[in-house]
Amino acid sequence: MKLSAKALAIVTAALWGGCLLVVGMANLIFPSYGVDFLRAVSSVYVGYDAAPRVGSVLIGTIWGIADGAVGGFLFGWLYNLVAGRMNPSVRETV
Repeated sequence: MKLSAKALAIVTAALWGGCLLVVGMANLIFPSYGVDFLRAVSSVYVGYDAAPRVGSVLIGTIWGIADGAVGGFLFGWLYNLVAGRMNPSVRETV
């Protein structure tokens, strides 16, 4: 079975970006919500801090979309590569 690396990139970008958006917005409403999660994310993404500000939420969402897209694409591509080597009838597609 082949995976569409492009479709997987779109889905993971939407999920991870949406996750950061939802947690960031919830943190704006309830300042104690998701603080440890947002601090962990801020330690990975350059320019993003865990402060409850709209600008910070937007930066985190943009990073999440980009990170999710790259990660999803790489996962789909690697899956197809390995599946193709294990089963020669499966061809790599992007």
